[in-house]
Amino acid sequence: MNPSALRIAICLTVTLCGTAAAQMVPRGAKPAPAKSGAANLKAPVVARSASRTWRDLKFRPLKEIRLPEITSFTLANGLKVFLLEDHELPLVRGFAYVRTGNVFDPPEKTGLSDVFGDVLRTGGTKSRTGDELNELLEGMAASIESGVGETNGSIGFNTLSEHTDKVLNIFYEILTEPRFAQDKIEVIQSRLRSSIARRNDQAGAIAAREFERLVYGPETPWGRQMEYETLDRIGREDLLAFYDRYYFPSNIILAVYGDFVTSTMRVKLENLFSKWNVKRPAPPPVPPVTAKAKPGIYFAEKSDVNQTFFRMGHLGGKLSDKDYPALEVMADILGGGGFTSRLLQKVRSDLGYAYSISAGWNAEMDHPGTFVIGGSVKAENTVDALKVIREEVDKIRSAEVTDEELRIAKESTLNSFVFNFDTPAKTIQRLMRYEYYGYPKDFIFQYQKAIAAVTKVDVLRVAKQYIKPEEFVIVAVGPKDLGTALSTLNLPVNKLDISIPEPKPATAKADAQTLAAGKQLLAKLQRAVGGAERIASVKDYMHTANVTVQNVPGGLKVTQVTRILGPQIRLDQKLPFGTITVYSDGKGGGFLSGPQGTGPLPPQFAKQTQEEVFRNPISLWLSDRIADRQVNAAGPNLIEITDSQNNWARVELDASGLPTKLSYKSQDLSGPVENEGVYGDWREVDGIKLPHSMKVSQKGKVVAEISILEYKLNSGLKEEDLSKRP
Repeated sequence: MNPSALRIAICLTVTLCGTAAAQMVPRGAKPAPAKSGAANLKAPVVARSASRTWRDLKFRPLKEIRLPEITSFTLANGLKVFLLEDHELPLVRGFAYVRTGNVFDPPEKTGLSDVFGDVLRTGGTKSRTGDELNELLEGMAASIESGVGETNGSIGFNTLSEHTDKVLNIFYEILTEPRFAQDKIEVIQSRLRSSIARRNDQAGAIAAREFERLVYGPETPWGRQMEYETLDRIGREDLLAFYDRYYFPSNIILAVYGDFVTSTMRVKLENLFSKWNVKRPAPPPVPPVTAKAKPGIYFAEKSDVNQTFFRMGHLGGKLSDKDYPALEVMADILGGGGFTSRLLQKVRSDLGYAYSISAGWNAEMDHPGTFVIGGSVKAENTVDALKVIREEVDKIRSAEVTDEELRIAKESTLNSFVFNFDTPAKTIQRLMRYEYYGYPKDFIFQYQKAIAAVTKVDVLRVAKQYIKPEEFVIVAVGPKDLGTALSTLNLPVNKLDISIPEPKPATAKADAQTLAAGKQLLAKLQRAVGGAERIASVKDYMHTANVTVQNVPGGLKVTQVTRILGPQIRLDQKLPFGTITVYSDGKGGGFLSGPQGTGPLPPQFAKQTQEEVFRNPISLWLSDRIADRQVNAAGPNLIEITDSQNNWARVELDASGLPTKLSYKSQDLSGPVENEGVYGDWREVDGIKLPHSMKVSQKGKVVAEISILEYKLNSGLKEEDLSKRP
């Protein structure tokens, strides 16, 4: 029997035929920086010349940043408000910052703020459901969104000015009377499980995520990541407690900008928010960054790529540090200035090693950021590229940059900074961030002056003082064969474990009595289906099945041939768009073949196939003879079987000992799911009774129906029959 055929069919269908879905950002992962420089400046004024190059471009000076007049005041309840009147468009926008963040998540419930940030908006209010709010807002072409980031929470609205009063009232309802509906909690938890399941899909995302975790410490608030178990522990009561702790007037700053009269808007907000008088103690400061990363190389093998994606660097600093401007200029020269940067010129243009490469001093507002060099290189050039990068780092630490490099970097930095203030909306958002994080009101002007004052001497000084190659953490993600071994770099090489921990199944209590009863129940099952020795005589197994998958749009019909020989399994699936073949050797190796070609078996599919082997009737019914399995009685006629690989199944028996139901955990696109299969149509095959139909349900809803067309036992399968590529 093949009760998980639908799981693999669905996963492979979406993987091979669907377009790539937008992936949620793994918690804590930050992409390598890239600057646009002066790409959006006005048309350059140049003299005509046959040999003209980009170095001849001359740009008119940018306009001086002028801050618009912003009105600020604090309501009686402690809510601080900023208003910016702007009649250019008939729109009104607003957003609030809440002093909280995912760094305050309890370690055992990492992911709480992610769930909260979504359900604050989608979960409705005391008077309206989330769906009713959606319909109401859509009817006005308005929107309200909420979320929680690393060190802040946010909620904002956008509306036509004619609907300002209605949308403000809804915004107030959501902020002060959220419902946190249970069904919406389950929706976002499902989406987050899917993001966990897919977090190892992209090699570049793995490198970025693991670099951050290593630098900040994987067990610290800055480096922890959400797992299935931490997500499953989060309940509605946790969201209510999070709201009660952080969402109160004096812990929030609110900005409203757009098409309104300031005096009128002030009165509206005073009247609206005067009813909200909740008081709470101020939240604690963000936790300090205390981790000390162990320098060296950390390698994660990813067999389905032919490049190496890497991140290297160490902890950095804050925007408020006095040397931040010089460090930003230095990083721009090293690797942030596009095609003018040293790393891109050397590693990509001159040597042709890299597809992309950049560097940045990624300062944060309220805690140390990172200094990071990142990119992707041809796998066979990995070691050579890392050597060249180190050489360029040493150069910028040992000699002054050129006048031209300094000029370009300073202009690029200043020019790109100006575009943070080219609209009223950007301006108030930037100033709100400064207010939230306690920066002086004239910080932008201090920053501009500091950049303009950076000298070559400053660049060399900060490179020597702050860039510490001996402390570099180097994360590389790529294929096993890199041409030259990473160990030739004379640095410690560590294998990086990026496996996704599965939640431990909720198993029944086991003691000597229940374990003995479990073996008795399994013996009863064995007698009912033909006897233990007859089952044990099966050396190879094959069946052909029609699977009707019902939980995908329009349904899906799959014809699948399953072959099992020891730990090896092969699945040949005939789908509407073509045939997919999956082979696993039981040791993590194998292949996946389909209309788009053949490649190594992705780890998530390797796990699914081994779950399939575990649940195969012949294997499952002989669990008392397999060393790493435990057979336990979970009830009067209920057998629970587990193994050391976190596989789990429960078999319910009728009075005769014949199985009636199989409950099991499997993987799909949203991660681990629990299934219940109801057996039917038992027939004898070579002296063993086997089911010829099964209905599979999730949360009480039928998701697939399986009809077995044929079984073949001991047909003489050989390893090459399974491992042969199509």
